[in-house]
Amino acid sequence: MVHSFKLIFGMNDIDQINAGRAGERFVAQLDWNLLRSFVVIVEAGSITAAARRLLRGQPAISLALKRLEEALGTRLIHRGQGQFTLTEAGRALYQECADLYGGVARLPDLAARAEAEISGQVSIALATHVETPLLDNLLRDTHAAHPRVRFRLRTATSAEVGRAVQDRTASFGICLVNRQNPDLDYAVLYREFFGFYCGPDHPLFGQSGLTLDDLRGRDAVAFETDDLNDSLRPVALLRRQSALDQTVVGRSSQLEEVRRMILCGLGIGALPVHVAARDEAQGILWRLPPYDDPPAIDIYLVTNPRKRLNRAEALMIDQLQKAIATTPLPSRTYPAPSASSL
Repeated sequence: MVHSFKLIFGMNDIDQINAGRAGERFVAQLDWNLLRSFVVIVEAGSITAAARRLLRGQPAISLALKRLEEALGTRLIHRGQGQFTLTEAGRALYQECADLYGGVARLPDLAARAEAEISGQVSIALATHVETPLLDNLLRDTHAAHPRVRFRLRTATSAEVGRAVQDRTASFGICLVNRQNPDLDYAVLYREFFGFYCGPDHPLFGQSGLTLDDLRGRDAVAFETDDLNDSLRPVALLRRQSALDQTVVGRSSQLEEVRRMILCGLGIGALPVHVAARDEAQGILWRLPPYDDPPAIDIYLVTNPRKRLNRAEALMIDQLQKAIATTPLPSRTYPAPSASSL
C-alpha cells in the first residue's frame, strides 16, 4: 500500500500527508496552557519568576516546560548553572506564540465589531408616489453605516401595503391610510398637498387666471382611491364641494399611470404638488386651481408590533420614528403649508 502511494504521489507528497496527520494529532492532544506557561517563562526570564507571575509553584512550571518539550520532541530552553537561554526551536516557538497570543487578544474586539455590525434584509412596501427626504436619507445613511444590510423596495396600492405589513411580509410600510387597523401602528411620516393638473394638449394648458369654474364639466382622470370613502377623500371632497361635475374617463392605482393619462390629454387629474413640480418646471404639466389651500393628504409609517424584527429592520424603524418625533410636521410637509393648512 505504501509502495502504491509512493508511485502515485511521490515521496514528498507522502511526507506532506504524514506531516499533516501528525500536526492534526498534535493540535488535538496539546494542552494549550503549556504554551501560555512557556510564553511567561520566556518573558519572565526564569522558572522562578514565571511561577510568581502565574501564582503557581516552581515545580509545576518546570513540569509544564518539560511536558511541552516532550510533546514537541525538542529542547526549548538551555537551563543549568547560571544559564537560561532559548534554543533555536525555542526562539521559533516563542515567535509563533507571540503571534498566536496577539490574535487571541484581538478576539474580543473582533467579536464586538461583529456584534455591532448590522446585517439582514429590510423589505419596504410603498405607495407609488412616496417621495420624502426622510426615507431617502434613511436609506443613504443605513447603507453607509451598515453596508451588509440589503434592501427590497416594492410599490403597491396603499391597501396592499397595509396588508403586507399585517401579513408580516413587509418590514414596514409607507402609504395613505383610509381606516386604521387596530392590529397595526401608525404615525404620520409626512403630509403632502394635491393639485389639479392638465397636459400640453388640454385646452386649459398654459392659461392663467383660471378658477374652479373653468374645471367644471371637464373630463377627469383619477386614482382608484379618489373617492369619498377612501384615502384620497379630501380630493374627492373638493370635487364634490366645488360641484365640478366631471366625468372620470380613466382610473389607476399607480401614480405613473395617472400622470400618463394627464399627459396624454385624457383629462384633468390630481397629483402630489411636490412630485409634479419637476414636470411643471419642464413645461409638460400645467397647474390648475385651487392654488390656495389645496387638499392635504397624510402619508403614514405603518408597522406591525407583532412582527419579529431583525436588527436592520429594528434600526430603520427606530430611525424613522425618531425622525418623526424630532421633526415638526411643517418640516415634513411638501410643499411648505400655509398657516390655514396646518
